[in-house]
Amino acid sequence: MNLLIKKGRVIDPANGIDKTADILIKNGLIARIGKNLREKGRVINAEGMLITPGLIDLHTHLREPGREDEETIFSGAKAAIAGGFTTICAMPNTSPCIDNKTVVRFVYDRAREANLCNILPIAAITKGRKGKELTDFGELIKAGAIGFSDDGNSIEDSRIMRRALEYSKIFTTPIIVHCEDKNLSSGGVINEGYLSANLGLPGIPKQAEEIIVARDLMLAKLADAKIHIAHISTAGSVELIRRAKKKKIKVTSETCPHYFTLTEDAAKDFNTNSKVYPPLREEEDKEAIKNGLTDGTIDVIASDHAPHSAEEKEKDFLAAPFGMIGLGTTLSLSLALVNKQFSLPQLITKLTVNPAKILGIDKGSLGIGKKADLTIIDPKKNWIPTTKNLKSKSKNSPFLGLKLKGKAVYTIVGGKVFSA
Repeated sequence: MNLLIKKGRVIDPANGIDKTADILIKNGLIARIGKNLREKGRVINAEGMLITPGLIDLHTHLREPGREDEETIFSGAKAAIAGGFTTICAMPNTSPCIDNKTVVRFVYDRAREANLCNILPIAAITKGRKGKELTDFGELIKAGAIGFSDDGNSIEDSRIMRRALEYSKIFTTPIIVHCEDKNLSSGGVINEGYLSANLGLPGIPKQAEEIIVARDLMLAKLADAKIHIAHISTAGSVELIRRAKKKKIKVTSETCPHYFTLTEDAAKDFNTNSKVYPPLREEEDKEAIKNGLTDGTIDVIASDHAPHSAEEKEKDFLAAPFGMIGLGTTLSLSLALVNKQFSLPQLITKLTVNPAKILGIDKGSLGIGKKADLTIIDPKKNWIPTTKNLKSKSKNSPFLGLKLKGKAVYTIVGGKVFSA
């Protein structure tokens, strides 16, 4: 069946397109982009809306296998579609861990059964994410892994980290690092500073992140390898990455909407939905994150979607797990930066082109003949996240009840249209 999308503002940074146009989709592929196109089939009137390449989330926790009470691949895919994402990357901290070909294939099998968005597994760097022994990168890539991370854990042994970076060069597959010195962060639940002291909560100093960011940048330089730094949260990390890029170290980085939207004050009433890792920081860090997005130091906006059950999040602040869901709110929160920090094409680049380049996948653009993965966005749509309209199985978001502006209204995967 043909699909014709009419009169939308087409933003395709990969091809330098930013204009009002129609898009014709045939047999799941982009057939034509132009004005006044006519074709029999379904028509979507996108006047006043944005048409972009399908959004890509580089950092999603789907919990399956192991914690299907919190999220499943199916429910996570529904949340992705509702948030405008056509492709998401499943992080490996599941149980069992994604550290062998069997679990990689399991993720693909479940994704096919869901038949919603594209789901790409990120495999573990080390067996069991224990930081002791490298996984078989070649076998995992052959099974379909598109990147490697021990997310949730930093690899303490610098020698193992160096070997992982060197090993990755053989396959040109990204290494995605979680930067945390657990000797400094152990027991902490909130950013270390005045607020943590005032609340009587153990703090996590910014240096717990920055020390490992600095180490991993030096190891990337030593190995002459690419490295991607996940969920950066501090001004110090932004500056370290900025300097590394000037020195031509092969680094890319991501942050998440909560780090440029919230500060540690969001947790001052012991709201466990604002307990995340890395923790929310101070105003100066939030501003540095926004500046890093503006000047290109930070390449990607990712959700770090981390579902947890209501029972777990209802525990006291010390006992509750870290993490918040983000697939449903990432786009809206990111749109709030437009005109304040950067243009729409610059934002869309961080949600499409850049993650595709880092992963080395043929997505993130609207080229003729390419698979028709698109997101149609109403930039003026006002909405409020609730436990009913957020599609994740878990509802742990500090943005519940907040008035947001801008939302995906259609998510198109391979030409198949989903109402978002």
